[in-house]
Parts: sequence; structure tokens; C-alpha cells
Amino acid sequence: MSNAAANLVALHTIVRREIVRILRIWTQTLIPPAITMTLYFVIFGKLIGSRIGTIQGGYSYMQYIVPGLVMMSIITNSYGNISSSFFGAKFSRAVEEMLVSPMPNWVILAGYVTGAVVRGLAVGVLVLCIALFFTSLHVQHPLITFASVLLGSVIFSLAGFVNAVYAKKFDDIALVPTFVLTPLTYLGGVFYSIQMLGEPWQAISRINPILYMVNAFRYGVLGISDVQVGVAFAVMLGFVVALTAFGLHLLKRGVGLRS
Repeated sequence: MSNAAANLVALHTIVRREIVRILRIWTQTLIPPAITMTLYFVIFGKLIGSRIGTIQGGYSYMQYIVPGLVMMSIITNSYGNISSSFFGAKFSRAVEEMLVSPMPNWVILAGYVTGAVVRGLAVGVLVLCIALFFTSLHVQHPLITFASVLLGSVIFSLAGFVNAVYAKKFDDIALVPTFVLTPLTYLGGVFYSIQMLGEPWQAISRINPILYMVNAFRYGVLGISDVQVGVAFAVMLGFVVALTAFGLHLLKRGVGLRS
């Protein structure tokens, strides 16, 4: 068997294992985010949105927040999936076995990231279907919509991988989502347009990478955005390249992976 064929078999094995894991514990991986997002739609979209009326672009508040909530569910679930899965493999010493095998580091990283992206996109589709019970949406730019959710999911899958590499105990997995990811998400333009903010908060918001992911996706769905779409994609691609290089570096060095 050629190296390329062996690498494909290894990649397929990791991805299949990750997908089976997601489906085996679907009550933990798919149902909770669906329930959480439904509550967001009811409370923020219906109760609060009915008092706000129309917002940017003439859309109702419910329509405006749907892309942000879908993206929020995608990035949090992509992050959570790979951080818990890879840390579990590290804890059980399975990662050490992969590192000493002929399997290239990029196959390990790509396998785990693909599994996390599958969960993120699955949850995103589920949340979007739930949103359609509350409001109507017409996707304006399908390619931009798909590219933005894919890049956003990949970015936070890679970030979750880095978190899992450095984590020394299961509590470390929860620190970043609680103290970093959640604040960035709520300050990323999910529930509001940053045009509504005064300075310096508007300038500070532009440092937040989630702002660009949310607005790229919102542009794809609604055709409106607080930032230039080209800039948003440049930022996202930059994060993908940087985090991929860093992830491969960590695997090569065996940081936190080899006892």
C-alpha cells in the first residue's frame, strides 16, 4: 500500500471514530445545543424582539440574530468536540500510539478537526431548522454562507485542539470556553450591530475574531454586514493558517503529549 493510500485509511479511521462517538452520545452532543438555542429564539427573538421591531436592513430582530446564534452554536460545538475528544485520547495514551506510528501529524490533526467540523455543522443545521419555526429566511449568498460556517468551524476546532494539547486535567478544558469563548461570543455582534456601539467599544469589537465570522455568515444569509466581507474572510483564513501551523508544531514537538 502506498503512503498516500495508507494516509487516507488513517484519516478515514480517525474521522469515522469521531463521527461514531458523536452519534453514540447524541443526547450530549446534539440535543443540548438545540434546546439552548430554542430558548434563545423564544426569549431574545420573540419576547425581546417583538419590542425592538426592525433592525439593520429592515429585518426583524429575530431574523437578524438567527445567523449569529447559528454561528455561535457551530463554533462552541466545534471547539467543545475536539477539546474533549483529543484530551480523552491524550488521557488514555492513545495519542502517544498515533505519534509513534507512521501516521503523519497532519493526518492526526485533520482527522480530529474534521470530526469536530462535522459536529459543528450538524448542530448548525439543526439550529437553523429550529429557527425556521420562528421566522422565515432566504439565503442571499449560498457560497459565502457555506464558506463562512466552514471556516468558522475549522478555526475553533483548531483552537480546541490547542486547548486540549495544553490541558493537564479535565477542568482545564472548561476554562477557555467559560472565560474566553463565551465573552468573545456575546461581544461578537451576535445580538446587535456594532454600529450601535460608541467608541472605544466599536473599535475594541473589531479586534474580536468572532465578529468577522458572525458578520460573514450574516452577509451570506441576509446580505448585510458590519464589516467588509473580504476583510472577514482574510481574517478567518489568517487564523486557519496560523492555528494549523501551530497545531502541527505542537504535534511535532510532542508538547504535553509525550510522557
